[in-house]
Amino acid sequence: MKDIIHFSHANGFPASTYRTIFAELSDRYEVRAIERYGHDPKFPVTRDWPHLVEQLLASIEAGYERPVWLVGHSLGGYLSLMAALKKPHWVKGVVMLDAPVIAGWRSSVLRASQWTGLDEGLSAAAVTKKRRTHWASRDEVWRHFVEKPAFARWDERMLADYIDHGTVAAAQGGLELAFNREIEYRIYRTLPHTVGARVGSGVPVPVGFLGGSRSREVRAIGLDATRRIIGDHLLWLDGGHLFPMERPLETARALQEMLHGLVPVA
Repeated sequence: MKDIIHFSHANGFPASTYRTIFAELSDRYEVRAIERYGHDPKFPVTRDWPHLVEQLLASIEAGYERPVWLVGHSLGGYLSLMAALKKPHWVKGVVMLDAPVIAGWRSSVLRASQWTGLDEGLSAAAVTKKRRTHWASRDEVWRHFVEKPAFARWDERMLADYIDHGTVAAAQGGLELAFNREIEYRIYRTLPHTVGARVGSGVPVPVGFLGGSRSREVRAIGLDATRRIIGDHLLWLDGGHLFPMERPLETARALQEMLHGLVPVA
C-alpha cells in the first residue's frame, strides 16, 4: 500500500499547478491536495491562519484512516507544520518547501508591521493588489506570463498547468484567475508570527526542508529557527522561492529522498 502525501500549495497557485510533480511521485505515493485554500467560506482567512489549518485538518480527517505525509510549498509548508502540531498522531512527518520558520525578533517585527500596515510593502501583498486577473484568451494568458521574468524561468509543463487550472471562464467572457486576488492578498497580510514560539520546544513528528538556493524569502528570514526542528534534514535545489515550478522533476526526486530520510530506522 502506497504512503499518502497530502500536498498544500503556495499562495495564489492552485494545487493542480503542481501536477507534473504529482505525476513524478505517483509510482511510490498517493498524492492528494486541497485545490485552493481560503476559498471555502467555512474556513476564512484570518490572522495567523487558524481556519486554513482547520481546513487542512478537516480534509485529513475526512479522507484518511492512517497517518499521512504533509508536504507544502510556502503557505502550504506553514499550514502543514501547524497542522502537525495540532494533530501529530495523524501525521507521519512534514516536508516544508521554502517555508522558513519566522521566530525571535523577526516574528516581533512581523507582528508590529502587520498592525501598522508596513508588512504590505515588505511582502508580495502590494503586488497582489495590482495583479491582472482577466484575459481574452488562453494564448493571451500564456503571452502575459511567459513574458514576465519570474514565470519565464518556469518549466513549460508547470506554466501550462497553471494557465489551464489557475484560470476559469469569466462571466464577461474570456478567462480570469481562479485564485481570488483579494483572498491571496489577505493571506499575505495575515502571515503567522507565532509559529516560531509554537515550535520552540520541538515538533512531535520528523520535519524536513527543501529550499531554493537563490530564495529571497530564505535569505530574508534565515534558517536558524528552521534548523532547530529539522536537524540534518535539509536539501537545496537550484532556484528561487518558486523552485518547484522551475525544476519540478528535480523537486519530486529531492522530495522522495527527503521522505525516505525521515522514515525512522527500525
